[in-house]
Amino acid sequence: MSVPWDVIHIIAKFVSGSVAIVIAACVLNFQRAIVLLVISLVTVFFLAWDWMMECYGDRVWEELYPIRDLLSRNWFWMKWIIHFLLLLAVVCWLALDTAKQGTRQLVSFCGILLFVSLTMLFSKYPLRWSGQTLLWGIGLQFLICLLMLRTTFGLSGLQWLGKQVETFVSFTDVGSEFVFGASYRDHLFAFQVLPILVFLSTVISILYYIGFMSWLICKLGFIMQVTMGTSPKESMAAAGSIFLGPTDSPLLIRPYISELTLSEIHAVMTGGFGGISGTLLGVFISIGIDAAHLLTSSVMCAPASLTIAKLFWPETETPSGTANHNLETAQGEITNIWEAASHGASSSVSLVATIVANLIAFMALLAFFDASLSWLGGMLDCPQLSFSLICSYVFMPLSFMMGVSWEDSFIVAELIGIRMFLNEFLAYQKLVELIKRRKAGGPQYVGNIKQYISVHSETIATYVLCSNANFGSLGMSIGVLCECHLMSLS
Repeated sequence: MSVPWDVIHIIAKFVSGSVAIVIAACVLNFQRAIVLLVISLVTVFFLAWDWMMECYGDRVWEELYPIRDLLSRNWFWMKWIIHFLLLLAVVCWLALDTAKQGTRQLVSFCGILLFVSLTMLFSKYPLRWSGQTLLWGIGLQFLICLLMLRTTFGLSGLQWLGKQVETFVSFTDVGSEFVFGASYRDHLFAFQVLPILVFLSTVISILYYIGFMSWLICKLGFIMQVTMGTSPKESMAAAGSIFLGPTDSPLLIRPYISELTLSEIHAVMTGGFGGISGTLLGVFISIGIDAAHLLTSSVMCAPASLTIAKLFWPETETPSGTANHNLETAQGEITNIWEAASHGASSSVSLVATIVANLIAFMALLAFFDASLSWLGGMLDCPQLSFSLICSYVFMPLSFMMGVSWEDSFIVAELIGIRMFLNEFLAYQKLVELIKRRKAGGPQYVGNIKQYISVHSETIATYVLCSNANFGSLGMSIGVLCECHLMSLS
């Protein structure tokens, strides 16, 4: 299909104008223009890569046949050698890192082995799991953490990105002040935090309309498909969970829902529970959660959830053979960018209403449960009995095996229980209170009650709470999958 000359002229003018702006910015102040230059170069690289793959991808794939044939004949041994070398490198690095920083990392490593072993033990098919999915799933998380948190370049870039997200989210204050007046800050959550959901939902809707979000999700899904050996559909849904919630990520593959195997359905649901949406990410950053760790956790959730899902329910069927480059995300009926912005804003209303209703209901239920348990405990000379106290004892071994210190493990366990049985909003709200107490510098203990936890424990809690895994999300996810299934059959 030929491209009209007028479209080519418009594209040429746009490209030449953009190049002129970048060159002028670099000439005026190169240090100031570095970010613009990097963004431009990265954009040009990926656009050129997509164009080359679309035009010459099949030809290159055919020319590489001798190499592909050689690899296919020896891939069995090469695969295990590569996996062994990667595992050996991780163990050696862990040993060296543990020698420098103490045994806390060793406890976390043992915790990973424990969680993987328990998943295998309760697996639907304990002997059918894929070694490639397990090793690469853990390896991708390890590489993400290593690049983002253990390198100067990665950490600086992540901190810069976190500050940009905070600045971007702060633009919501303009709309909030216009609608609610100058005193909108007096009601932090209702008039300052919740409007962030509206703003970010609008931006994400625009990014979907112009095709950037779909392009990014397809690329991330392809990386996991190639490395972990998972199917294109479940890989795309897992990649979508980085930016979308449990009710939105299945919509990416809505035309293919009826073709999913049971293992793929399980992977799609697990991916939705494993992460948080981009809108909630902005909300949690705005209330005081560290942006760098939230961003890292959001990226890690995709390979992590896919690994656990394929361990717990290994693939025993044959997935439908849709190639990754033929797999397209579901498109809406939006016709222009202004309609996309309006649709994103209006669709966020139901999300805001749901959050407000859930917070009111769950806070009231939590107060009722605590009062009931305290009354029951008083009958047994234990008036301090509460929902939080029960969670702290039930989930304490889990938090300790994650690397939390023993004295902090009870508080982190309480946060895990709140996130699982109520929601992540209440858990993060309590974590923010602990962070504020630590920064205030008050006494760590008041009587026998610990007032705050260490920075290390706060970091682990940030990663643990960064998910939609609660009973409320479970019901919503089942409803969305059933609706998508009916729509794909019609």
